[in-house]
Amino acid sequence: MTFRILSVLVTLGALAACGPGPAPGPPRPEGRRTVLLISLDGFRWDFLARPGARRLRRLADSGVRAEYLIPAFPTKTFPNHYTMATGLYPEDHGIVANAMNDPAMGRFTTTDTVVNRNPGWWGGEPIWITAERQGRRAATMFWVGSEVAYGGRRATYWRSFDPNLPGDRRVDQVIEWLSLPDDRRPEFITLYLNRVDVMGHRYGPDHPAVDTAIAVTDSSLGRLVDWLGASGMAARTDVVIVSDHGMAAISPDRAILLDDYVDIDRTEILDLAPVTAIEPRPGRADHLYQRLRRAHPRLTVFRRHEVPERFRFRRSHRITELVAIADDGWTIGLRAEWAKRPFLDLGNHGYDNALPSMRAIFLAVGPSFRSGLVVPPFENVHLYPLVAHLLGVEPARNRGRLAPVRAVLR
Repeated sequence: MTFRILSVLVTLGALAACGPGPAPGPPRPEGRRTVLLISLDGFRWDFLARPGARRLRRLADSGVRAEYLIPAFPTKTFPNHYTMATGLYPEDHGIVANAMNDPAMGRFTTTDTVVNRNPGWWGGEPIWITAERQGRRAATMFWVGSEVAYGGRRATYWRSFDPNLPGDRRVDQVIEWLSLPDDRRPEFITLYLNRVDVMGHRYGPDHPAVDTAIAVTDSSLGRLVDWLGASGMAARTDVVIVSDHGMAAISPDRAILLDDYVDIDRTEILDLAPVTAIEPRPGRADHLYQRLRRAHPRLTVFRRHEVPERFRFRRSHRITELVAIADDGWTIGLRAEWAKRPFLDLGNHGYDNALPSMRAIFLAVGPSFRSGLVVPPFENVHLYPLVAHLLGVEPARNRGRLAPVRAVLR
């Protein structure tokens, strides 16, 4: 296995070293806890009731959970993972979509690993950098933004994203890091599991393949929890499990094809579905706005300054002049493109963050958390100050608050 790190990676079992190990740090202070932040991409809030989520339900019953977690808008993977990491809304940290333009920097897409490692795209300070700055060793087993060097700094241990790495192997990496000696072991670790999201997109949220993905993910988490118990680390490890968004069923029968209503150039569209980012060519904004706002009853179109305040999606210069949002379960496309490629996916997200289909999960267990408690929903922007509190570090500037989540703590 090949591992990428800032300056170091330690060889342990199957772990390959990419350089000399980190200098031993001071002994871990007595009583200092480890914090694990785990994301289950696309795990909708009601998936906890599905048969395969057996271990997750047991964790929720023994710890604390929210009725649901409210994602940031748009309810996409990159904006929400980075909101959870920084405590900033997308309009603040600048990752406003999975695909976007910046007048000074050019084009950003999730798949362009050269471009998206440029720190100029990423505002704010992610929690692993906050931890490292204040003497806490961190590790990231995948997380949006974790491959970026912030002022030349990354987590001590980190991995380049490999979508083909199975969940059990990702858990094994976390266990290897947790097995390091005290003076090398990270005190904060992220873990990202995305099988549920992949199957939800491909087959839709109600398909048996999603139940299988939930069960596989649940099993991987169960291995980690069992290891924490067997190793004696459970008593000093706080585990926070979240998801970034939910999933809605979509269909080719619920499609809004923009070029049926307006003559639009593909170069004016930066991101398509279910939130369409449109940057009109000079002199075209009013024309496109007037035509599209009357185009389809399931499509709502805003000028950037008209986007509802509750979305917190106005202030970034990376937000396009026009923002079109499909209703829940509807998708936006172009007939010219659909003629070349058939409609494939049966699930999607990105919709209004107030919709039940977009709700995410929050559950936590460990010595810092209360037991057997369900708390009201809260926004995921508050996760950053919560994790900073668990680590005992001073948070960087952020828009979250500890008050809405204080009830989960002992």
